[in-house]
Amino acid sequence: MSKSMENLVKEISGLTVLELAELTKALESAFGVSAAMPMAAAMPAGEAPAAGKKEEEKTEFKVELLDSGANKINVIKALRQVKKDLGLTEAKKMAEETPSVVAEAASKDEAKVMKETLEAAGAKVKLS
Repeated sequence: MSKSMENLVKEISGLTVLELAELTKALESAFGVSAAMPMAAAMPAGEAPAAGKKEEEKTEFKVELLDSGANKINVIKALRQVKKDLGLTEAKKMAEETPSVVAEAASKDEAKVMKETLEAAGAKVKLS
């Protein structure tokens, strides 16, 4: 370490806590940096994501009818369109007794089609 650096360290070590806080703020504003610890560094080592390991993409979705909206008839028709085995009375009951589960384990594409069809009919749908 150079002589000027040693003198600087000696000077800083003689400051009070309040003076150090003021110095930190002055340096932050002068250089446009922050002395705050980055969030990645604050994370415990055991919780860091494994290098090279991708998160698994979700393959099954639960399609839930949250609200039928103002035009329940269109929603009932849409329910029968997306679930071919659904009878008129079951579709009506599902549309009236919201929230209700339309599909428990639909593929990504099926869930997307169900959601789009039901929303086009005026329903509010949630995928989870």
